[in-house]
Amino acid sequence: MDSYIGKMLDGRYEILERIGTGGMAVVYKAKCHRLNRLVAVKILKTDLAQDADFRRRFHTESQAVALLSHANIVSVYDVSRGNDLDYIVMEMIDGITLKQYMERKGALNWRESLHFITQIFRGLDHAHDRGIVHRDIKPQNIMVLRDGSVKVTDFGIACMEDTSQTLTQQTFGSVHYISPEQAKGDRPDARSDIYSAGVMFYEMLCNRLPFEGESAVSIALQHVSSIPLSPREIDPEVPQALELICLKAMAPVLGKRYQSAQAAIDDLEAFRKNPDMTVDIQVEDLHVAKVDEPTMVIPTPQVKAAEQVAERKKRPVVQEDDDYDDQDYASSRGGSIARIVFLLAILAAVIFGLFTLFQSIFDSFVAPVPEYTVPDLQGMTIEEAMESEDVVDIFEIIEKTTVVSEDYEAGQIVTQEPSPDTVKKSDLVIYVTVSQGLASTAMSDVIGQNYRMAELLMKDVITEKNLTIETELVFSDNVPAEDIVSTLPAAGGLLEDGDIVTFYVSQGPEISTTTVPSFIGKDITTVEQEVVSVWKLEMGTTSYIEDDAPSGQVIQQSIAVATEVNEGTAIDFVVSSGPAYVAPETHTIIIDADLPTNAERVKLLVTLDDITVYNQEVDTAQGSVPISLTGSGTGRVTIYWDGVQHKEYTVPFE
Repeated sequence: MDSYIGKMLDGRYEILERIGTGGMAVVYKAKCHRLNRLVAVKILKTDLAQDADFRRRFHTESQAVALLSHANIVSVYDVSRGNDLDYIVMEMIDGITLKQYMERKGALNWRESLHFITQIFRGLDHAHDRGIVHRDIKPQNIMVLRDGSVKVTDFGIACMEDTSQTLTQQTFGSVHYISPEQAKGDRPDARSDIYSAGVMFYEMLCNRLPFEGESAVSIALQHVSSIPLSPREIDPEVPQALELICLKAMAPVLGKRYQSAQAAIDDLEAFRKNPDMTVDIQVEDLHVAKVDEPTMVIPTPQVKAAEQVAERKKRPVVQEDDDYDDQDYASSRGGSIARIVFLLAILAAVIFGLFTLFQSIFDSFVAPVPEYTVPDLQGMTIEEAMESEDVVDIFEIIEKTTVVSEDYEAGQIVTQEPSPDTVKKSDLVIYVTVSQGLASTAMSDVIGQNYRMAELLMKDVITEKNLTIETELVFSDNVPAEDIVSTLPAAGGLLEDGDIVTFYVSQGPEISTTTVPSFIGKDITTVEQEVVSVWKLEMGTTSYIEDDAPSGQVIQQSIAVATEVNEGTAIDFVVSSGPAYVAPETHTIIIDADLPTNAERVKLLVTLDDITVYNQEVDTAQGSVPISLTGSGTGRVTIYWDGVQHKEYTVPFE
């Protein structure tokens, strides 16, 4: 059993249960007795607590994180440092990680992804403004609350931006979300968090990670030297501007990446207002510039680190903890190994570039590439354009977005890219913008989302179009309660000013009903059997009262006869315990208890139905003693002299 459970920390925090374990700490649910609230307590692992320098850094950085106060960052209430125990007290969150949310829901649409990433960037912007770099941004460290808001958590390996890197020469962060500079062993800054957030945004938009591999090293190498598929290649529904925002956040060259979280927020907000906005990034910006580095002498510590690689490979690999993982990828190879990997990546890129160059030169000699002129598609529908002889078997047409247009009817192509008469040899794709018609907006696809979150996502459209949102509850076997089953108008339908939008919200599976019969007059034993087996109800409470009805007979039921109720509804009963007891009419009579003649005194005992009514020593000279008896019907009188029965007879009470 965990030794901390049941323990009281600093006379204030009572540890209740363990809720997660990561690379650096163990997280517990606890109760704060001073403020009477539940909190989360993160306790530094025992092995790390033995390192005095690590404890000092842990305490210093925890104090800095405790200064953060933002709606999208988990609040830190307290930081404690003792002789043998270091811990952080944080708010207890009722929610799940973004990783769990994505696994349960599957693919997120771009609107929901936009909703989440905007909040994440806001939390990062607040931390960066105060000089805190998280360095381990990943879905496992983002909590999704029931109301759709998110909180950035787990600043376990965060560092102050103006201080040296914590645990020098080690690379932190989860390998799938690590920035190129972290993979190379360089010192991270706020832009490293932006890259990791961009990878998360990519995963939300595409329902897959940008880079996968068989080992942590191969994945880290891809972050340094590879280019991911564009989100629109995976999901054409992703708007082009949103794709470019995501790719700019993931730009491998620091100078091409967003320089601050606020800059990313500005572009996201601009996109909300104008989906056709332009983003300052080119495809070329995603390429890593070739670097010519001179031959370097590897310092002795780096040589020793390289010699230890083979030994480290023999050690067991620690599996990733999805819920509370502080450090999925903490490279033990040090900065030297990261640089060697980086040099190998450059070499691979050069070889690939030379191969591509020679291949293109060879192809140019063998077969000339045909040229095609881009036709003018404006005014056509997509169906008409695809049937055009200038397009068939040559160009692919992809709808980029829809816009309100006064010049083109709904469904007609408004603009195209590339423009007409452009000569193309490759990349024979024409991206088109389609008209929504005059002053109209398409209904968002919110099916499967929580209806409160859907209303939040449509907030701008609701305000702009003065829409009225109504909800109607419906039964659904497949859609969880409170999620949207369908909408009116349906997704893609045009919205006009003042329209009413109806969310048909699931209330879970339909429950069968039953009509309550009359149980009055039946024996309660029979009723108990019929309620469950015949009528599919549940027995509620059974109470008994005196009644003229026979004992055990039902005289009242809590649900009226012929009422339609859900199966499993509890029904209460009142049962007769029999007629009320009526005391019989009593009478008082006087009897004479005779006395013996052969003794001067005697102890006289008289009983009525074995109940003593007289017990005294008397003088026998009086001959008899009058005794008063009260009863009903008849009674049995017994007379004793000195303990010996003298007489027994029956008397009537009349």
